Amino acid sequence: MEVKTYVSSIRKAADFIRKKSKITPNVAVILGSGLSKAVPNLQGAVTIPYTDIPNFPRTTVAGHEGKLVMGKLGGAGVAVLQGRFHYYEGHSMESIALPTRALEYLGAKTLVVTAAVGSMRKQFKPGDIVAVTDHINFMGRNPLRAFHEEEFGDMFPDLRNAYDPALRKLAHAICKKKKFPIHEGVYVAVGGPSYETPAEIRAFRAVGADVVGMSVVPEVIPARQMGMRVLGLSWISNFAAGMSDSDLSHHDVLALGEQFSKRLRVLLDELLPKLVR
Repeated sequence: MEVKTYVSSIRKAADFIRKKSKITPNVAVILGSGLSKAVPNLQGAVTIPYTDIPNFPRTTVAGHEGKLVMGKLGGAGVAVLQGRFHYYEGHSMESIALPTRALEYLGAKTLVVTAAVGSMRKQFKPGDIVAVTDHINFMGRNPLRAFHEEEFGDMFPDLRNAYDPALRKLAHAICKKKKFPIHEGVYVAVGGPSYETPAEIRAFRAVGADVVGMSVVPEVIPARQMGMRVLGLSWISNFAAGMSDSDLSHHDVLALGEQFSKRLRVLLDELLPKLVR
């Protein structure tokens, strides 16, 4: 795909969403595996299936509804991507970035990205929240490669503060008030879809990673290129390979996600209105 075609695809998606909902989103939220029921309590919500939106990818993974929900929360315009796209599904990096870019075109200045992750630290237990402080990209690709356009921002964006410290502080305060366990850590992104080997987990720990997942990075990098503030909220779905005697199962991730969704929805209901600049 040529860059001009890609830009046109983003604009068509944004124009379609604008016709379906009059809400201008201030904040965009991406819900990860098992979190489809974590959609906050939005007023005047409009739900748009991804299949209706021009040029949107299609979700193929269980636990990802494939719907965009637009609504208001405490005066803030909110867009919720109820399900995401993964590199391991066969989507190109630029396709994964397209929904984030379209929502930024519509007005979103802050992105809250959630994801199920494997814990590589004994103190990070299943069901806990980990606010992402930084990431390591072991996916072997970058979503900005070959698709630069001046209106996106710098070709070489600075990722020093990719995950906004002030937003993390706000999330910590709310979790403390609600008595939700929360930690901070570095997210390592891998291509998937197979789970990691115990040897890989040992290697990731050695280079400074705390949690491991198969998403987030292809969305965060273009968001930061466009100047969006980013809050990464991962949730521990399991201990990573070699950290326990249990076999890893996506079914178990979805089951725990059903329970965690209630906690995340409470957090988002209070957090999102505070993210409007």
